[in-house]
Amino acid sequence: MIAGLIICVLIGYYLLDTVALFLNLRYLKEEVPPEFAGIYDSSDYRRSQQYTRAKAYLEIVSSTIMLVALLLFWGLNGFERLDLWLRGFGWHPFWTGMVYIGILAAARELLELSLELYRTFVVEARFGFNRTSWQTFAVDHLKNWSIGGAIMFGFLAIVLGLLQAFGIQVWPVAWLVTAAISILLTYLAPTIILPLFFKFQPLPPGELRDAVTSYCRDQNFSLRDLMVIDGSRRSSKANAFFTGFGQNKRVALYDTLINNHPVPELLAVLAHEVGHFKKKHVLQQFILAQLSLFLAFWLASFCLTWPILFATFGVTHTSYYVGLALFSVLIQPLGILFGILTYAWSRQHEYEADRFAAETTGDSSPLAEALIRLSKDTLHNLTPHPLLVGLRFTHPPVPDRVRALRALHITANHR
Repeated sequence: MIAGLIICVLIGYYLLDTVALFLNLRYLKEEVPPEFAGIYDSSDYRRSQQYTRAKAYLEIVSSTIMLVALLLFWGLNGFERLDLWLRGFGWHPFWTGMVYIGILAAARELLELSLELYRTFVVEARFGFNRTSWQTFAVDHLKNWSIGGAIMFGFLAIVLGLLQAFGIQVWPVAWLVTAAISILLTYLAPTIILPLFFKFQPLPPGELRDAVTSYCRDQNFSLRDLMVIDGSRRSSKANAFFTGFGQNKRVALYDTLINNHPVPELLAVLAHEVGHFKKKHVLQQFILAQLSLFLAFWLASFCLTWPILFATFGVTHTSYYVGLALFSVLIQPLGILFGILTYAWSRQHEYEADRFAAETTGDSSPLAEALIRLSKDTLHNLTPHPLLVGLRFTHPPVPDRVRALRALHITANHR
């Protein structure tokens, strides 16, 4: 019964997501939205729709492959076969568990690798976005696997070690240790991890640096570093982001963003990110992440040694490491529902940050123009279907954000 329920939920969401993607394609409009009149010509707009179609078809293929792989592995009793094979080596349960989960994680990575290759060197290249060389792609993935493997090893070593030594009742300690690791990574990411992939250089003196420095000072927003990141080495798409907490905050502007936008638009984009901090969105999202992690550990405490769960997946020997693997499948439906709720919350945060940027810069036009220009440069889908927005979007559709900004009627002439 439980197996049927899990399968129904997994297939049900897959079908819902696939239907949303197809509805999204049918929802594409021939006419350019009014907010983008004069920005998109008919050729560029058709190209953006072609890009939307290409991405949608790849996403459908990707989700199909991942679902079929999971159900096939389950149907062939793979969880049990892999466990029995590793048990045959006579290792300590701790090391058996580390290898067991490592093999499953590596298999998933290999499946995703082929899809990522096609996405980068076929889809992104076809539409002129990809600037990643084969060497850079390979080195990036080796670094990703090394760092991700080290983090996963540390996490599993702590969690499995605690479970093996003290039993399932130690789950609150495992949660606290995991939360501490996530906080540590937040501090390490801007100074140690990200520089392994990108080159960071201080933003040179000039109009942009003066404008950003003055704005941050006016908003009482401490900023440790203002950096330029060499995003153009991998993609023509532009971006900007903040990392860190407290006095360790760092803002990074992609060189492609700086090259394609005037100073008022760049300042508006940065003001939007500052708005997330000032409105406590970053703190709220962090607390939510820790609460969801707590909920996951709490639910796991009931499931890791639950005989029915092991029987559902055809596993005869109860163990914490297999329990973790099975629980990761069992929790997917809950994670999907949780994601839909948090995405809705995130979209509300984006509107609030947009309003903050408009009010603190004294003009809503630069951010609206920046969003329009970014959408055009990245061939963004301007008319996403509401169902797909609800299922996947952490940001509201750009036309909605532009309309909301213009409705504020905040202009430089009315400061």
